[in-house]
Amino acid sequence: MPIRYKIDILEALKAAGYNTNRLRKEKLLGESVIQKMRWKKPLSWHEMGIVCGLLGCQPGNLIEYAEDESADKADTM
Repeated sequence: MPIRYKIDILEALKAAGYNTNRLRKEKLLGESVIQKMRWKKPLSWHEMGIVCGLLGCQPGNLIEYAEDESADKADTM
């Protein structure tokens, strides 16, 4: 996938005072969203907005575009 996370979002949330217990207890993020972040799966724009609000950052601070190496190999064959 050409879009990847620049940082470990759960670690950044933890450093900002939002551990997974707090996220669930205060209903800031559900368990399914926490699992997506744990497994580095893509978040929806809504979920990304919540995370950016909690961290006080922009989506570009969390994600980046990276060339897909497997696609490059397929093109050269």
